[in-house]
Amino acid sequence: MKEYTGKLMKGVGGLYTVRLADGRVVTCRARGSFRHESLTPVIGDDVTVLDGEGALMTGIGERKNLLIRPPIANVGVIFITFAAAEPEPVLLNIDKLTCIAVHCGIRPVLLVTKADLAEEKAESLAAVYRQAGFKVFVLGKGDGSEALREYLRTACRGEISCFAGASGVGKSTLLTSLFPSLRLETGEISRKIARGKHTTRHVELYPLSDLFGDGAGGFIADTPGFSLLDFVRFDFFGREELPDTFPEFSPYLGKCRYTRCTHLCEEGCEICRAVREGRIPPSRHESYISLYNDLKNKHDWEKKSSPADGESKKKSRKRSV
Repeated sequence: MKEYTGKLMKGVGGLYTVRLADGRVVTCRARGSFRHESLTPVIGDDVTVLDGEGALMTGIGERKNLLIRPPIANVGVIFITFAAAEPEPVLLNIDKLTCIAVHCGIRPVLLVTKADLAEEKAESLAAVYRQAGFKVFVLGKGDGSEALREYLRTACRGEISCFAGASGVGKSTLLTSLFPSLRLETGEISRKIARGKHTTRHVELYPLSDLFGDGAGGFIADTPGFSLLDFVRFDFFGREELPDTFPEFSPYLGKCRYTRCTHLCEEGCEICRAVREGRIPPSRHESYISLYNDLKNKHDWEKKSSPADGESKKKSRKRSV
């Protein structure tokens, strides 16, 4: 038997699909001792596999980040997908996810779908996030998808790109449009509650080299919707760190009248001034206030481990048989 390194692509029912560094794809189980060592393989992990008569995963590499829900590791880019209408976007939920991404060192890219249903609103939403410093794509019926595809091909090489979005926003439909060979399952919006049924059952990676056919490195992932995302369960950083997760605050941090300014409503706050003068979108500051209060009301002992730190604090998790 020979040991190989590879990328964990998929896991269902205790069977894991690993794409080895030499391009081969193998199916394996994880060694039993993982359970005793509190190690759980996660899609996106760099793993070690013994390949012979029955492949066996023997080691998990150090993670640069870990998202708990949906469970995926080593993400470089997250495409936050939301609809201009049907369902109506919840900006606070979107902003929660951008904060988590920025804190974890993940590059957020915003995708506004269904622009053909509400053109003015789609452009207004795009303007908010562009002003905040994020890359934004506005997508209607076929519009904008080619530019997005080119961005994936050129700007996401060597990265795991994760598509996340609340159910019903057209995430899987978009991926299928971009890459017809994926043939992802899609669903319809529930008429009763105007929310989509979850159609993606598990996280799975797809090599960009297979999708583009040009040797492009990196992967894209389809993930369950983030409508289940609960920021309170992800309050792994303190309220003092929250301003750093809003990129548009950066030019004003450290310039307020008071050293310990909370940036909520204090006199002499440069961030509040920027909001009043239209340099920071009001909806983003409203989200900041809401998240600040969430963090303020949590006790330290209630806080969970950071997806960015968590298990990745175990500096070396390679194991030999």
